[in-house]
Amino acid sequence: MLLKKIFYKYILKRTYYRYGKCSRCGDCCSKIYVNHKKGIIKTEDEFLKLKKLHPFYTFLEIVDKDNNGLVFKCNKFDKEKSICTIHRFRPSICRRYPSEKILKMHGVMSEKCGFYFKPVESFEEILKKQYLRK
Repeated sequence: MLLKKIFYKYILKRTYYRYGKCSRCGDCCSKIYVNHKKGIIKTEDEFLKLKKLHPFYTFLEIVDKDNNGLVFKCNKFDKEKSICTIHRFRPSICRRYPSEKILKMHGVMSEKCGFYFKPVESFEEILKKQYLRK
């Protein structure tokens, strides 16, 4: 367990472990914010430029806009069968979902999602380090 902790914290620079597996609810495919170099995509013009750069963006459709930016859905998710139609060849952004960036951006995962996160360092460990520094 100590090696795993060292690997996650110092090599991968992660603060959370990801556990669980996909429950095939499709929520992560139906309300998507896309974070690009400049942050969350906010305009249709920005989105059209990105569509030319990477094939993944051609799978997305704009479904809404809110205070954060544009909201997308993936047109490769089959709601009736509850599966991704390109699962075997899905883009890396989908393979890595969910990442701890969601938590760091104050995002919320669906209650139906089968994944969950736990901190690499417990609150007690962090407190102990702070106490020892003084």
